[in-house]
Amino acid sequence: MASNFGKTIQVSTFGASHGYAIGGIVEGLPCGHTIDIDELKAFLKRRAPGQNQLTTQRKEADVPEFLAGIVDGMLSGSPLAFMIRNTSQHSSDYNNLRDIPRPSHADFTARMRYGDKVDMRGGGHFSARLTAPLCVAGGIALQLLREKGIEIHGHLKQVGIIQDAPIDMVHPAMKALANIAAEPIAMVDPEKRTEVENLVMKLKKDGDSTGGIVEVVATGLPIGLGNPNFDGIENRLARVIFGVPAIKGVSFGGGFDMCAKLGSEVNDAFTMNDDKITTTTNNSGGIQGGITNGLPLVMQVGIKPTPSIYKEQHSVSLSQKEDTLLTIQGRHDPCVALRAVPVIEAVTALVILDFLGDIDHELR
Repeated sequence: MASNFGKTIQVSTFGASHGYAIGGIVEGLPCGHTIDIDELKAFLKRRAPGQNQLTTQRKEADVPEFLAGIVDGMLSGSPLAFMIRNTSQHSSDYNNLRDIPRPSHADFTARMRYGDKVDMRGGGHFSARLTAPLCVAGGIALQLLREKGIEIHGHLKQVGIIQDAPIDMVHPAMKALANIAAEPIAMVDPEKRTEVENLVMKLKKDGDSTGGIVEVVATGLPIGLGNPNFDGIENRLARVIFGVPAIKGVSFGGGFDMCAKLGSEVNDAFTMNDDKITTTTNNSGGIQGGITNGLPLVMQVGIKPTPSIYKEQHSVSLSQKEDTLLTIQGRHDPCVALRAVPVIEAVTALVILDFLGDIDHELR
């Protein structure tokens, strides 16, 4: 199972949802940078399960144990290695799923690809639990990028059909996005947060789920970061983001809404701002030809409803080769998008840091 990405900053993850531990290795991090461990723990807490009644009640501390690469809170230059212990597995809840796959889940495809010995307890290596190591690596990347004047913040653009207040893609209110980071529902509009809370609690009662859209903004990026054709900013971001479970779509700037409009409506007109060239709008999302143009990078990520719902569903028995009905057990999120915001921030930070490493390598 391939579980790595990156060129100058190389990230790999390991483990399974109900194994002894999950973790990661990060190579290429710069030596001598102090990491604020308390800030990192606060970032990880945003993704961690069991924080409130809106998410899965699996309770995990998600505190990383650093095995190498950090000495006295400072990056040492050697590969960063860490693990996060799994302490709250209820594997028996998943016994029936070895024979009856969940609709729209990797249970079936994993079994067909790897055989009946594949560990799919709690989703195994396909589980969103594996996003915790991404947040460790990405949380460190966010701190390193901030030293370079680059900020990355996200929000829930949409949950179900409930939409947050739109952001200004030319001059995004980054402080407002930062202020909602610790909210259980990361929306700027407090009234929409209340609507989403009511929706999620109803879904929890009904045993159902819904999806959402996470929107991430990165400011402070230099002009000229990226490459054309198959190695652009969008290419690498999409590759890594689609490695996050439940992702079904990625768009930038005006996204798919632009596809039904005229060029005269969505083209980003150039203009002078003092002695700098900029644009009046940012429908391109800060990227043209795979290369940053100096405007904020704006990206939307579509997340499907979690397939682990408590409603009875139609499936098949793999052993009996016959139709059957499935009722699942376990602890699951009514809307996994709620905990996905820091994950998408983390992935975005890692990809951008990787591109900056490309430039440093070229200059050397």
